[in-house]
Amino acid sequence: MSCSRRRLLPLFMLLLPLCWMVATPARPAEPQPLPDFRKLFRQNEPAVVNVSSTQTPSRQSSPRAPGLPELPGKENPYLEFFRRFFQERPELPGERQTNSLGSGFVISPDGYILTNAHVAQDADKIIVRLSDQRERPAKVIGVDDLTDVALLKIDGENLPVVKIGDSDALEVGEWVVAIGSPFGLEHTATQGIVSAVGRNLPSGTYVPFIQSDVAVNPGSSGGPLFNLRGEVVGINSQIYSSTGGYMGVSVAIPILSPIHI
Repeated sequence: MSCSRRRLLPLFMLLLPLCWMVATPARPAEPQPLPDFRKLFRQNEPAVVNVSSTQTPSRQSSPRAPGLPELPGKENPYLEFFRRFFQERPELPGERQTNSLGSGFVISPDGYILTNAHVAQDADKIIVRLSDQRERPAKVIGVDDLTDVALLKIDGENLPVVKIGDSDALEVGEWVVAIGSPFGLEHTATQGIVSAVGRNLPSGTYVPFIQSDVAVNPGSSGGPLFNLRGEVVGINSQIYSSTGGYMGVSVAIPILSPIHI
């Protein structure tokens, strides 16, 4: 064998694996299975509660009810009728009380609960229904309008609690799960992905909201948003919708944002 052939042989042996790699197509990555949320729901459903609040609006009497026309003449036969109808009539059912329905979650075994401020604010009475259908009156410990967070307290011991996670670790595209009471349907689970983080809403008040496509509807406000590890990373707060129902844009309050209650 000539010297030139002896020199080319090692080079050929080095290039042979590379040629094989180029000629052999790479195997496509196997698709990842969809996540199974059953265990997450079983573990956390007992700590999610229904929050029902009642507010009795105050009626301020006035010499003449708004909208009552001035009727000329003291002897007008219709004057007394309108006065009695507008000023002395019984309160209508809608005036007696207004009800608000939302969700919340237990954060301590002795009964501290997080929910939205707009669920509990100005309420005369708040009832918390636990997962076993027991009902407890709740006291408002604190409300923060800026972040739409309220802290409630019910009497209890050894209550199931959620595990708090780190919202700063969330990434766009990550799976998340919400549990709440949309339209009063208690302990409803919905899933989706994180659509954006650090979202600033048009209201101008900067809270670094978590945006997701998780289905959140009226009654779900105040419920928890979980990551796949079963940790609460947000408090479901608002939806953007022209119909009043879910249209693919939901926002949640990051659980570890500065919250002053």
